Amino acid sequence: MTVRELVRRRLAGQRLVGRPLGSPAEVVRWLGAVQAQDLRGALWGIGLRARATEAQVERALAERSIVRSWPMRRTLHIVPAADLRWMLRHLASRALRGMAGRHRSLGLEPGDFARAGRLLEKALAGGGQLTRGEIYQVFTRGGVRPDELRGIHLIATLAMEGLLCFGPHRGKQPTFVLLDEWLPPSPAPDREAALAELARRYLSSHGPASAADLAWWAGLSLGEARAAIAGARPDVRRPPRASATAHLLPPYDEYTVAYKDRSAILDPALVDATRGGIFSPVVVLDGRVAGIWRQKRTQRAVAVTAELVAPPTAAQRRALEAAAARLGAFLGLPAELSAAVRRGAAAPRRRARR
Repeated sequence: MTVRELVRRRLAGQRLVGRPLGSPAEVVRWLGAVQAQDLRGALWGIGLRARATEAQVERALAERSIVRSWPMRRTLHIVPAADLRWMLRHLASRALRGMAGRHRSLGLEPGDFARAGRLLEKALAGGGQLTRGEIYQVFTRGGVRPDELRGIHLIATLAMEGLLCFGPHRGKQPTFVLLDEWLPPSPAPDREAALAELARRYLSSHGPASAADLAWWAGLSLGEARAAIAGARPDVRRPPRASATAHLLPPYDEYTVAYKDRSAILDPALVDATRGGIFSPVVVLDGRVAGIWRQKRTQRAVAVTAELVAPPTAAQRRALEAAAARLGAFLGLPAELSAAVRRGAAAPRRRARR
């Protein structure tokens, strides 16, 4: 398969081209999980695929159709609310086993987690909602030290064990709630069925992809990923006819972060200029990373500045303007685009085949 065909299929599978999905919840279910340590970026990535506004994605979180937690790879994700428990059971449990050494280096003992859990069960019971800082105060009063990163490791571990999840925002601060109070009970498929379903969603939405890609994305062993793929029946989408496309993707977008091998969309010459194509907001032209972008919001407009590694064609420029307009619609603001070639940027090399 040529690189051009591969990226066309991924763009279609990820719903970055073609018909958008109908709601934020549909986007998250289709993708399986959306990496979300950069929350604002995750909201934009979801909204982009549903043509939804930022307020609509936030509403889906508040209405509990989707939820944010640490379901896999020790990394924050937004997942379907109905799937969080089985993801914690089959994916987070494996990640927890890999954290023992880090916990020892922080001086955290099993008793610290047990005590912290009891403190939070009491503090959050009956619909309580606490910010991270307020939780640290609960820990301190209860004799559990939250300093030197101990606090966030305690919170993340208790979330991976199924006690906590993120709740609503209070102003700009997210809160934590008891998972069993925030979400209703949901069925938990056995491990084989769960991993097969995860593989089906991943290959349907992220494919073409390899077992190594799935293993990276879900935090599985390569053998587990291969077995999961053997039990999956992905939906294969036909990509639309080729035309110039442009996307302003957030950091950690599923299109860039969800693969172990990113060479099809990121030329090695651009890794440094785009911070690996993962850690910065990136401009994607015709399926490949072509630069970085930033935004500056005012009450009246959002100014979008794109720094490209090569001059865009006229068609790509029009596609970039449309991409900026989509961001503006997401934010509820008019968008103003400026694009320039970065000084000293190396033009990407062409790759004939993957």
